[in-house]
Amino acid sequence: MKAKVYVTLKRGVLDPQGKAVMGALKSMNFDEVKDVRVGKFMELELDGSSREAEEKRLKEMCEKLLANTVIENYKIEIE
Repeated sequence: MKAKVYVTLKRGVLDPQGKAVMGALKSMNFDEVKDVRVGKFMELELDGSSREAEEKRLKEMCEKLLANTVIENYKIEIE
């Protein structure tokens, strides 16, 4: 089973990396860009028995390691 995890900063949390990317895009004349938020993307290969069990385990992984839930949100997709 394959899972995808997307981790993004919560709204209201400053994103200096996103601001740097936006500044670089503006300097290259991509003036239509109004905001950039940078996040993380992970693909995991799982050896699980059921979708429900794997979703529970993935949430545990995100809560314990993959995301800092104080300042980040995460989204899980299981294929």
